[in-house]
Amino acid sequence: MPSLSTQRRPPPHPTELETGEIPDSPAHEALPAESKNPFLAALGDRVRGLRARRGMTRRATALAADVSERHLANLEYGVGNASILVLLQVASALQCSLGELIGDVTTSSPEWLLIRELLEHRDDATLQRVRVAIGEMLGTGGDNATHSSRVALIGLRGAGKSTLGRLLADDLGFPFVELSGEIEKFAGCSVAEIQALYGVNAYRRYERRALEEAIQIYPEAVIATPGGLVSDAATFNLLLAHCTTVWLQADPEDHMKRVTAQGDLRPMAASKEAMEDLKGILAGRAAFYSKAQFRIDTSAQELEPSFMVLRQMVRQVLQLPA
Repeated sequence: MPSLSTQRRPPPHPTELETGEIPDSPAHEALPAESKNPFLAALGDRVRGLRARRGMTRRATALAADVSERHLANLEYGVGNASILVLLQVASALQCSLGELIGDVTTSSPEWLLIRELLEHRDDATLQRVRVAIGEMLGTGGDNATHSSRVALIGLRGAGKSTLGRLLADDLGFPFVELSGEIEKFAGCSVAEIQALYGVNAYRRYERRALEEAIQIYPEAVIATPGGLVSDAATFNLLLAHCTTVWLQADPEDHMKRVTAQGDLRPMAASKEAMEDLKGILAGRAAFYSKAQFRIDTSAQELEPSFMVLRQMVRQVLQLPA
């Protein structure tokens, strides 16, 4: 097992399209599945899935966990038997509990165990109804109100949130809220500077605060959200409870093309690796994006037809004249 580094490293940037940074990942040859320990293989799958959900490359995660990149690669491919201390460091870097990392987050109390037994093997539709009922019971909001006049657009950068959001806001006569801009106002610096100076956890706190204020101030609005917002369950619950949500979906190739068309050429520095990272992020977040009430594939048509589909959908939901 490679030894842990004793040198402190600065916190990494979250490497997703929101910041335009998609660094390359090291190549690693996986052993045949039948030669792996099933527990270690499943552990590696969870590490990769959590990393993709956070939008972090293996290199950035290794820096945050203070372990070697090769050590993390072995862990992810199920061929590294990491110590409990290494797993604690990796869990901290991925902002999750050790229980979630090893596959069991619901063992902290007898009540958790009883609730888990009741929910185990239920389908997604049933679990969604339970989530909504719990939110309403606790007074934190259930699911999105059917006719909420706050329309939140979710999806990765390059899906068209800002462009379509501004068009929709103008059409409806609603304020347009670019949540990334609101985050920067709270922090007094850019998103990249927040992440570089204060880390991911601080950024998520600013993100939650910006959303809370937008919900409080604007009874009617079109809100373009950062792509990684779905990574924080509390913030995403808040969004679902108070907004009509639309997932603007696009093919990975279109995401990449649109980001570079905006003048950001950094993802193309290592295009093959960047595309693989992008596909991993999309795969890791797709299940969360799909919780939106509505979905529009912006790769299926040009800008104007996409806007007309969005306009018609929202006006119908809000019971406004077409």
